[in-house]
Amino acid sequence: MSDNSFQVFYEELKILVEKFEKKQTQIKMESELDYDSVKIFGEKMDSVTRAKLGIDDAAELAYTTAEHHPYWGILYNCTEITKTILEKWNDELTLEQLDEMKWNLKEIQNTISNIENKLKK
Repeated sequence: MSDNSFQVFYEELKILVEKFEKKQTQIKMESELDYDSVKIFGEKMDSVTRAKLGIDDAAELAYTTAEHHPYWGILYNCTEITKTILEKWNDELTLEQLDEMKWNLKEIQNTISNIENKLKK
């Protein structure tokens, strides 16, 4: 593929999106061309769902990153807290979920302390 193949794809995709917008299709396209990335959202997409999808990407990194990585504990526990919050966005958190988040927060603090200790050496 040539260096500009994604740019060509993107330009053609924009034409297709505009075609559907003219037909009154609720569609939104966002791009980050520095990273060859395009996201397309339909009418069912809302802010909470977008956040859930984004945290799923971060969680996947946390789940696949080796536990020996110095930042793993921060990323993993932050994503777990965020996933719980987003799942319960329109509901009440349970005491069990709050306890789990407290445990996650302690794990975050432990990881930060370990990183600080390494920096002080």
